[in-house]
Amino acid sequence: MSKQEVILCHHLADSLKQAIDQCPHDRLFIITDENTHRLCMPQLKSTSLIDNVHEIIISPEDINKNIETLSYVWQILSDNGATRHSLIINLGGGMVTDLGGFAAATFKRGMAYINIPTTLLAMVDASVGGKTGINFNGLKNEIGVFAPANSVLIETEFLKSLDNENFFSGFAEMIKHGLISTEAHWVELLTFNTQVIDYTYLKTLVGQSVKVKEDIVEQDPFEHGIRKALNLGHTVGHAFESLALAQNKPVLHGYAVAWGIICELYLSHIKVGFPKDKMRQTIQFIKENYGVFLFDCKQYETLYSYMLHDKKNKSGVINFTLLNNIGEISINQTADKETIFEMFDFYRECMGC
Repeated sequence: MSKQEVILCHHLADSLKQAIDQCPHDRLFIITDENTHRLCMPQLKSTSLIDNVHEIIISPEDINKNIETLSYVWQILSDNGATRHSLIINLGGGMVTDLGGFAAATFKRGMAYINIPTTLLAMVDASVGGKTGINFNGLKNEIGVFAPANSVLIETEFLKSLDNENFFSGFAEMIKHGLISTEAHWVELLTFNTQVIDYTYLKTLVGQSVKVKEDIVEQDPFEHGIRKALNLGHTVGHAFESLALAQNKPVLHGYAVAWGIICELYLSHIKVGFPKDKMRQTIQFIKENYGVFLFDCKQYETLYSYMLHDKKNKSGVINFTLLNNIGEISINQTADKETIFEMFDFYRECMGC
């Protein structure tokens, strides 16, 4: 898998021109959702770089990251003469970059694309690393391919229009990156003033967070080994997301990951000795900022069933990424059903539900 270029923008227009020039094309398409078309598209239209663009506007929210929306994008590409020599720009959050990247990877067996993430979650996670895909059959990211963008342009000015919930959704992935990297980075994230955001400092933290993911992806682009470190919190988190979708009460991905981190740090503590004080500090930050995902013991079996569908599993054995300590990663860890149910008990007890 080719390495994608990630650019922390100082001037978006200059970075976009550079990225487009590196992708000679016959037609240019830009995919947005209804929100990013309204809030973010004007900044691109203020340049002359996309004067002849074909716009594809899709419905927002993860519930629309599905085969129907993907088919709609394919149809517009086909109707407007897209070829494998065309170029797609994905302007939006993780839903847009995931689905738009998958559309680019599959239409005419693959065309070039550029990601311009507009949410914190997309900047530090979804748009970087080459994972694309859609939800299917009630399961998160069930269908997809590894297909990195030619370039990822990170313009943190977009974050000033982000609402509180979407800010914290992205910040959860940054906390994960802190946990799998260094204690210093973990500390500066847990002490970051989330009430009065210093966007200059946030840009520095975003750059550090992206670097953590880039370094891991470069070592293991197809997730055979150390890239599984990036799944911390996701085995349980994806199950929470799937349950919420089944109840028609979808939750933001980062919130599910934050709640999943609580569960998987507990497993880390009991199975590989993650320090209790660091577990408690992380849990306290999540409790203060993310609220609680409510479920009862009658739903343990359903959550367990969702976890059995996780793509990291082998032979029906649930696979976890755990931590011996901050930055000390233990991949390919397992837990039996009884221990997983005890993990759910711990979550409900410490979260007061």
